[in-house]
Amino acid sequence: MERLYNADCDPKLLSPLTLAFIGDGVFELFVRERLVCKGNCPVNSLHKSSVAQVCSSAQAQASQKLLPILTEDETEVYKRGRNAHTNHVPKNSSIADYHAATAFEALFGYVYLTGKLDRLRELFDLMCDNA
Repeated sequence: MERLYNADCDPKLLSPLTLAFIGDGVFELFVRERLVCKGNCPVNSLHKSSVAQVCSSAQAQASQKLLPILTEDETEVYKRGRNAHTNHVPKNSSIADYHAATAFEALFGYVYLTGKLDRLRELFDLMCDNA
């Protein structure tokens, strides 16, 4: 599938933290879409459910579920994200969870920027099915 956006944007050339930046937004949008489609409920409830799913510990758990089915390219991006040097780890997160979450977000950013939205949906659905 061709990239849907700027053809000058080659995700293979982007830093893992840049991929994580976009992947964070993509993942949160997928989570919000899933919550909203489950049914109408108060926004406060939606927010709390969303926060619980996008926190670093939840993303770290999800990444462990997805690792066995990643392609070689996806695994490489995941490892680059996991090994990226960050200057800040939130106080409510372990270092290991934060690195795994960064890797997870980098993976989502990479798959999104390559335009493989069907693959992105597949990864998200598998992660949700195994939750």
